[in-house]
Amino acid sequence: MNRYPLWKYILIIAVTIVALVYALPNLYGKDPALQISPLRTAEINDSVVLEVTGALDKAGIAHTPVVRSDGSLVVRFDNEETQLQAQAAVSEALGKSYVVALNLAPATPDWLRALRAEPMFLGLDLRGGVHFLLEVDMQAAVRKTEERYISDLRTLLRENRIHYKTITQQAEGGLLARFRDEEQRSAASDLIGGDYPDLKLESLAAEGDEYPLRLQLIETALLDSQRNALQQTITTLRKRVNELGIAEPVITQQGQNRVVVQLPGIQDTARAKDILGATATLEFRMVDEEHNVAEAEEGRVPPGSRLYADRQGQSLLIKKSIMLTGDSIIDAASGIDPSSGGPDVTITLDGKGAKIFSERTREEVGKLMATIFIENKVTTAEVNGEMVKKKETVEEVINTAVIREQLGKRFHITGLDSTAEARNLALLLRAGALAAPIEIIEERTVGPSLGQENITRGFQSTLIGFLLVVAFMVVYNRAFGMAANLALFLNFIYLIALLSILQATLTLPGIAGIVLTIGMAVDANILINTRIKEEIRNGNSPQSSIHAGYEKAFSTIADSNITTLICGLVLFSFGTGPIKGFAVTLSLGILTSMFSAIVCSRAIVNAVVGGRKLKKLWI
Repeated sequence: MNRYPLWKYILIIAVTIVALVYALPNLYGKDPALQISPLRTAEINDSVVLEVTGALDKAGIAHTPVVRSDGSLVVRFDNEETQLQAQAAVSEALGKSYVVALNLAPATPDWLRALRAEPMFLGLDLRGGVHFLLEVDMQAAVRKTEERYISDLRTLLRENRIHYKTITQQAEGGLLARFRDEEQRSAASDLIGGDYPDLKLESLAAEGDEYPLRLQLIETALLDSQRNALQQTITTLRKRVNELGIAEPVITQQGQNRVVVQLPGIQDTARAKDILGATATLEFRMVDEEHNVAEAEEGRVPPGSRLYADRQGQSLLIKKSIMLTGDSIIDAASGIDPSSGGPDVTITLDGKGAKIFSERTREEVGKLMATIFIENKVTTAEVNGEMVKKKETVEEVINTAVIREQLGKRFHITGLDSTAEARNLALLLRAGALAAPIEIIEERTVGPSLGQENITRGFQSTLIGFLLVVAFMVVYNRAFGMAANLALFLNFIYLIALLSILQATLTLPGIAGIVLTIGMAVDANILINTRIKEEIRNGNSPQSSIHAGYEKAFSTIADSNITTLICGLVLFSFGTGPIKGFAVTLSLGILTSMFSAIVCSRAIVNAVVGGRKLKKLWI
């Protein structure tokens, strides 16, 4: 009655062996290491390996042999202090063509790595690092979308010979186009309505000799604009983090307008904060040489131009029409201008941007073009006893230069103050401009020592919980308690193996989920043992009591575990950060506990007492 077929035992043994293999790497820990990855046109070859080895040997830094891994180089060290010294030496030797990232490399033996057995990742609270919560300015994202429409609409109306006075943004949102007569407004309304279905048009009452037309984004276009801004922000932040050389970052969306950025093991938090929050981009516009700057300074600014100040404080009239934005930039590299000896940035455009820029500069050869640096800042100041956030957009003319020839895919920007400014500008342009300004509204730093303390306490809590459950089961259920304990140990191995196979990130709440899983895993065996006791009290034989106990307890076990699994899935779907870590271990623990408590524990009982004539059960 209580016997398993041979194939079931083979299945359980096979699953256990696989679980042991994939759980084993977590016992070996990780070594402080450097991960060296190429940027742009650079590549990993033998000469780079020799260069890295030479730099470390010259600095007198002890290290393991340099190993190639997935298109990058990994070199290990004895401690984190040596790791930091090595990063400085290697970065100086390789220059800006390679990212030299601090990392923790698994100390897993080669035979396990050959089977793709890797340890779990450690979360920020266990490894140490910095946590940022960023808020995206959705209103600014919409305003930026409206600005793009202005340029497009002006071009559209000019190409169709429709005369307009101005097209401007309104403070309350939307655009306002002004026309000289009703006929021109009507023609513009028909043309724009056909070409731009995302715009809602409304003709307003005439104001003197002006006929205004209001243009507003429809609701779906607004939502798309905000959604795209958030996704573009996440993509840009990920590129910037990669440029900083941080391994295993976590960048996730939280809610409708927030982004969580976790940078495990980061050392220079100040630089990370500056780079993540910066919203620098460039715009290329023509200098207005037709009108008088002095008259503009007195307040008579031409309608199609705007007054700027360059870095020397001199006033310049710049046309509002944008020739090209930073969105078309695919690469940027800092260097030294051979003619002036000052810092410069070499810009490379994508195919579309190069074509547009080539066409527009062809018509402007011999004229002055200005490069405008735009940066959005958020400052907090005290006003009437309350802290008020103030958003400020800083626009300055970096340089002006005569277009000597038709520009194409590559060109240079000069006029920068320092090589450091050139490097930062190149980094930001390579990573792309943020779709909207972001503000760091929360910042937490977790030290490596605190992370190690969390690991130690988490391990201790898991061990204590496990031993207490084992002791209780032996005292209360005797021999059947020992079977439950063995199944509990198997459940722990299965859970660790699953987390490792899925390359899940283990966090402190995740450890709490493991401890809770231990208690829940043995709960199924308690239900089974209680059913067996009831059957014995009802006068059934030991073997029939065991069979009935497992059969009748199954529905109760399944019901309780499925409802808890539903809760875990809900937590994972709607939770963020630590809550997701808890939900992952809880959900996987439920699945492994059902297998170990129902299948494995019964296999153990069947192997020990199945088929034997029993007069009494040790329960």
